[in-house]
This record gives sequence, C-alpha cells and structure tokens, in this order.
Amino acid sequence: MSTFSTPQASSRETTEGTIYSVTGGDWDQVAAEIGSAKEERVVVNMGPQHPSTHGVLRLMLELEGETITELRCGIGYLHTGIEKNTEFRTWTQGVTFVTRMDYLSPLFNETAYCLGVEKLLGITNDVPERATVIRVMMMEFNRISSHMVALGTGALELGAITPMFFAFREREKVLDVFEKVSGLRMNMAYIRPGGVAQDLPEGTVSHVRELVKDLRKNFKDNADLLIGNSIWIKRTKDVGYLDLAGCITLGVTGPVLRATGMPWDLRKTQPYCGYENYDFDVITADTCDVYGRFLIRMQELEQSLRIIEQCCDKLDQLDGAPVMVADKKIAWPAQLALGGDGLGNSLDHIRQIMGTSMESLIHHFKIVTEGFRVPAGQVYTPVESPRGELGAHLVSDGGTRPYRVHFRTPSFSNLQSTSAMCEGSLIADVVAAVASIDPVMGDVDR
Repeated sequence: MSTFSTPQASSRETTEGTIYSVTGGDWDQVAAEIGSAKEERVVVNMGPQHPSTHGVLRLMLELEGETITELRCGIGYLHTGIEKNTEFRTWTQGVTFVTRMDYLSPLFNETAYCLGVEKLLGITNDVPERATVIRVMMMEFNRISSHMVALGTGALELGAITPMFFAFREREKVLDVFEKVSGLRMNMAYIRPGGVAQDLPEGTVSHVRELVKDLRKNFKDNADLLIGNSIWIKRTKDVGYLDLAGCITLGVTGPVLRATGMPWDLRKTQPYCGYENYDFDVITADTCDVYGRFLIRMQELEQSLRIIEQCCDKLDQLDGAPVMVADKKIAWPAQLALGGDGLGNSLDHIRQIMGTSMESLIHHFKIVTEGFRVPAGQVYTPVESPRGELGAHLVSDGGTRPYRVHFRTPSFSNLQSTSAMCEGSLIADVVAAVASIDPVMGDVDR
C-alpha cells in the first residue's frame, strides 16, 4: 500500500497491520487512502472522564462497526501512593490511610489491615469479643451500602434512574448509622489495632434493630422493579459472559465468581472475626452474566441483614464489655467523645492527663507520636469485601512503622476480566459489564 505524500500524514507497518497517523492536510486524500484498505478498524477511548466507567478508568476499544474486537483497560489516573505513605506512619496511623483505598467499603480495608497488625502482635485472641461483633456488624452494614451504590449506579448507567433513587435512599440510612457510631459517614478509621475506637453510643442496638426491619421492607422496591423486568433482562442477560474457568484463570473473586455457581466466600471458607458463629447463606447463580451478578448482590442484602440481627443479639449479651485490648502499650490512650465538631478526645480525659498524672501524659505522648513496636515478620490477612477477596500483606522489621504494606485488592484483579467479557460484544454492553464488576478505582490505583 502506498504511503501518504503529504507531510501532515504518514503510515507505518506494524505486526497488527498498517497504522495511519494524521495531523492535518487534505482529509479527502487521507480518507481515500484509508478506504483502500481491506478492513477498517477504529480505536475509541472511553474515559478516563466518562461518567459511566466507575471513576477515572480508561477503556481503549478497537471497533469494527459497533462490535468490539479488542479492549484494554488503562489505569493509574487516581494513584494515591497510600501503600507507600503507610511506611512513614505509625501502625495505628496507617488505618487512616488504608481506609481511603476502596472508599465505598472503607471498613473492610481497616479490618484486613488491623487483623494483620494483630496477628503480627500475637494478640488475635486477646481482642475483646464485643469489639469483634461490632466489627462484623459495621462490615455488613458497609456491604449493604456498597451494594446499594453498585445496584443503583449500575441501573442508572443502563438508563434506569428510579432504582438509583431507591438504592441511595436506603444507603443514606446506613450512613447515618456510621455517623452515629464513628462520627463519620465514610473513611472512618473506626477499626483500630486491638479493637475499635470507641463503644457504641447508647441506644444504637435498638436503633439498628428497627433499621433492619425498615431496610428489609424497602429493599423490595428495587427487587419488584428490576427482577423479571423484560427490558432489564434484555440489557443484562447473556451480557458480560465469564465462566468459572475464566474467573479462576484471572483470579476473579466476589459476586462475579459466585455468578458462575462457585460458592466461594471467605466468611465461610476461611472464617475471620468469628463468622463461623453466624448463620447465613452464600448466594450463587449459574448464569455467568451481568444479570446473575445483579441477582447475587440483591440477595446478599438479606444475608447481611440476617448477620446484623445476630450481632444485635450478641451485643445485648455483651453490654458493658470492653472494646479494646487491655494492654495499655497497644491500646490507643485517648478517651474519645462525640462532640459538635465530630469525634475527638474527651475534654475530661485531657484535663486528667494534663493536670493530675505526669505518667499518663508521658505515655500518651509516646504512644501517639512514636507508636507501639510490632515484632519482625510478615503476614497476609484476607477478608471478603463486597467486591471479593481483599487481602493485606504486612511486613514488619520490628519497628514502630510498617516496613511494607501491600493490598491484594479485588477491583484490580477483577478488572482484568473486562476484555474477556466484552470482546466480541457491542459497545452498549461494555458499561453493563463494567458495572457488574463494580470496580472502585481507589481500590485499583493504590
């Protein structure tokens, strides 16, 4: 094939065929040259600013008409350096960084990290039972709030706005619980090495029991709207297909894996935080498509409510029990209180250590500024986040700061499946497939 004679356009041969670079000149001449090729392939960028790609994700699509012949993900637009930053903070301060990775499910980030720190310290069995039950309750509420975003935005991206209203209406009630307990709606840093930051405010359990009844009733709105809906099924059935072999090959976990019929849930297969003592079901489907993943998330909401109800029963029995390890060399020394400006140190506690006990003041200063030492070693602690297996790999050199912190995040691993799901399908199905993966780019670009 002849090359362009104009200085504004040129072509080069590659292993994938002739590539044309056009920078100006006579478009008629350029079009004539391209038109003489046997096939015409167009490369289109979807993102990184596209509102339907779950954050700053870039999808590079090679098209033949409206059919995708090749798809590649471009990541790195949201890089935060969180993992590196934790190397310059104490073990406790690290919680405030890792909670911001998957910002839709911060409590899972905190739990995976704190379980790792506790394992390195050798205090896993010393964490008070009440603190562990509170962790489970908060995580299951967080699973609900995360699934609400996945279901609501997934429907919105396919043109249905009402499910978004229903989902976020219920999510607000869950975020109110987070604010009541921790003082913040997200990125709470509530779960700390050794337990939780503070006990539940008075009346929380009874409030949660009423909320569970309310959520169980209102979740039916979206179920009635979408399950069996002929338009919804046409947009999701047999779309984004990925079978069990594909999931295993790519390391995919979470609802995408369970939609292939594989009942893999770390809460059952590798229990942590006492999940073996809770009665709930692992939801699966056998469709391997977007519709199956949607059904799984819808049904997981009820399983989370079941677990939360059991947490309430346990908390009633553990009323007044401690929520932090007894070892004062590890336990955060502050006595927190919820004030008008949020969660902070109790003024009475500050007056006490400042005015009556020099030893308490010295201890407070040392553990806050320097932190506690963690024995040398490394550990990997996984939890089942709303998106799949979230694991924290922590390495200690025996100091007061981590030597290395690295997370195995489900969004990063699951995003690899985008090409397998989308190549050979239409452009319109890409957004549905990506929405069913439910990636959070903060979880990817750590």
